[in-house]
Amino acid sequence: MSRIAFVNGQYRDIRDASVNIEDRGYQFADGVYEVCEVRGGKVVDLPRHMTRLQRSLKELRIAMPMPLSSLEVVIHEVMRRNRVTYGLVYLQITRGVARRDHAFPLRPVRPAIVITARSLSFDKNQETASRGIGVITIRENRWPRVDIKSIALLPNVLAKQQARESGAYEAWFVDGEGYVTEGASSNAWIVTDDGKIVTRSADTGILAGVTRAVLMDTIASLQMHFEERPFTPDEAYKAAEAFVTASSQIVMPVVTIDNRPVADGKPGSVAKRLREQFHRFSAFS
Repeated sequence: MSRIAFVNGQYRDIRDASVNIEDRGYQFADGVYEVCEVRGGKVVDLPRHMTRLQRSLKELRIAMPMPLSSLEVVIHEVMRRNRVTYGLVYLQITRGVARRDHAFPLRPVRPAIVITARSLSFDKNQETASRGIGVITIRENRWPRVDIKSIALLPNVLAKQQARESGAYEAWFVDGEGYVTEGASSNAWIVTDDGKIVTRSADTGILAGVTRAVLMDTIASLQMHFEERPFTPDEAYKAAEAFVTASSQIVMPVVTIDNRPVADGKPGSVAKRLREQFHRFSAFS
């Protein structure tokens, strides 16, 4: 079955879908995006994603291309047309098409929007979680406003490639003070020897992940110990457990950091429990 994309008001076969070469997303990465998990044919935590989308657009002074209610209808229609019951929905909004000039267009242009959906393998995802993943640490080299979910992801792309070439799955950025910020496409977490679950606070140094926020609710509801603070790679090396969170991975155990095993080098009980319980505290729509 051909995949279908929604592009600027039309549903198109993805092989024929295209945007103008002067779209500012193509020229300047002048846009934002969201990635939502689809589970059981429903979008997970869509209201939180839409809230974050609106914040990112406001920070970049890009208008919403359509009413929020209409956008949600289109998201579900793209899922339906692609028969996605387990997978991801990708949404991208750019400032629109204008003559190439670094400054905003003198006359407002219509924002451009693209929505796609694709299926993932649940079994493969579970298999990865049962083994755990490896991460590497690299120097933070991104712009300071990573709290905006911008499509300007070249440092993240290079970090992911460096991880892949090192035999790892993910890269954790480390700031100038020696603290882990977040992963190239995930939030970073550790579990201390005394059972505290630790992740960095969601200031402008990291993206406020939707999965991260839901997991914090999960931790509170399960009455587990939680600390929102920075941690160093050295603390992570010595941790009882480590894991990452993202819409595509939920809670993914980390078993090596910079080729060093975390504890016994196997997924830990805390990460396993949080992964199992996560969707009890998610909203489905």
